[in-house]
Amino acid sequence: MASDPTRLKIRDASQSYDGRLWQFRNLDIALKAGEITAILGPNGRGKSTLLRVMAGLQKPASGELRLNARTGFVPQDYSGSFPYSVLDVVLMGRARDIGLFQSPRKADIEAAMAALSSTGMADYAARNIDALSGGQRQLVLIARALAGGNEVLLLDEPASALDLKNQDVVLSLMSRLADHQRLAIAFTTHQPNHAAAVADNVLLMMPQAATISGTTDAVLSEANLEALYGLPLRLASPDTGDGRARSFLPIFHHRPRQT
Repeated sequence: MASDPTRLKIRDASQSYDGRLWQFRNLDIALKAGEITAILGPNGRGKSTLLRVMAGLQKPASGELRLNARTGFVPQDYSGSFPYSVLDVVLMGRARDIGLFQSPRKADIEAAMAALSSTGMADYAARNIDALSGGQRQLVLIARALAGGNEVLLLDEPASALDLKNQDVVLSLMSRLADHQRLAIAFTTHQPNHAAAVADNVLLMMPQAATISGTTDAVLSEANLEALYGLPLRLASPDTGDGRARSFLPIFHHRPRQT
């Protein structure tokens, strides 16, 4: 592994589909080993587009992408056309290491099973992927990215469709991968509390293609989040015993119910 901890860097990148409406402009972002970056923004602001640019799946209108490590992209959900087993889906992450028309080798199967073990899904290897819950499928997709030996993980709203327990499972897994395997991780989310829970750094995709980036403590503020979402949010610091928990409570506009 290179001495430079930077695994992915975007420099002066801009993206627009029509040359008038910009998703982002003159953006600089770097992902480093062992760090998690959360990308927040309203619907339609280009979070998924940015993630695809970072993964090399889409070229920006201008700017430069530099990858110093293998990169894995984790979509929001699995959308296969065939009833593959969980193991088969994870083996797809080994495509770069399996020759054309070749069958998976023993080493490929071992790598896939190790990835499933790291996500707690090894016991489901023979199951049909379509028979799993949304949370379980998300863990399988992360395992697929890990099986490819990727040092960078890019996750598109990994907890958006999950219940609270499974949200915690996925967020905890990302923390372990960053802390113990030194992966560089970026994920998109609509939930400031997910960023507050696990992210070292935050990128806010503001209106008019502006961005605010920096450490989580510096960027996640009531004022920044209200400007981002057009809705007041209030910071709460519940007592969890470690003194580090931060949560943001949205103040929804509502009509008082008549009793």
